[in-house]
Amino acid sequence: MERPRRRPLRPTRRRARRWGAIPSIELALTFRRRRNLLILLVLALVPVLVGVSVKVSGIGTGSGTGMLNQVAGNGLFLVFASLALTVPLFLPVAVGVVAADQVAGDAADGTLRTVLAWPVGRTRLLAAKLLAAVVYAVAATCTVALSALAIGSALFPMRDVTLLSGTTIPLSAAFGRALLIAGVVTCCMAGVAVLGLTISTLTDSPATALAGTIGLIVAAEIAGSIPQLGPVQPWLFSFDWLAFADLLRTPVYWGTISHSLWLQAGYALVALSLAWARFTSRDLAV
Repeated sequence: MERPRRRPLRPTRRRARRWGAIPSIELALTFRRRRNLLILLVLALVPVLVGVSVKVSGIGTGSGTGMLNQVAGNGLFLVFASLALTVPLFLPVAVGVVAADQVAGDAADGTLRTVLAWPVGRTRLLAAKLLAAVVYAVAATCTVALSALAIGSALFPMRDVTLLSGTTIPLSAAFGRALLIAGVVTCCMAGVAVLGLTISTLTDSPATALAGTIGLIVAAEIAGSIPQLGPVQPWLFSFDWLAFADLLRTPVYWGTISHSLWLQAGYALVALSLAWARFTSRDLAV
């Protein structure tokens, strides 16, 4: 299938010099593309599918310690269950697909040639593309969480939450934990966005960037499931993606969560350094 071309951008040179112009343009490009909006729509449908399945089949009994088992008894658990189901592969792939297109997609359809002619500087342009990729990661996570919250409150009762450790907390406190969980997941997905953007700077082919990003995510997930790679697994960027479940315990196990966040920060720092070096030195306009 032929890749749709982006609408050419023709801002004035005076506008291009303003810091706010470039990020707003990149954000508009990212959220205006039908494919990216379709991805968000599909993400929003995942909690709907899970919630309706639980309601119809009675999978969740309202008892037990598993997230899915708690959905029928408390709709807020649909937020936690939906994130737990999408984080291992679906959500990172969705974010990675968009991030991998940020530079390689522009290079393929000729938009990058036009943008690099503006007096904005490559570092600023790369920062704008990074912002667009990270904002999309935030939007993707929020789409899953908000859709799950809406469906959960519509199909199931909303009451005080019994945590995985057996302690019951008020619904207001549970909403606070849900926000923290969404924040932790967003940080992990932002790390995926940085990796996808870095791979995008290494090639002019969107298909290659896409395959490289998805391949990296899948390889990390496979490596994380092989027992013989136990010593290496704590250093994989996908390690402890599900650490947010420890926020549903009392006391909260902050060790795994902090390890996951520091791991994402380390990968992001290295990846951004590589992306900056590549993007600022390579003749991407050709």
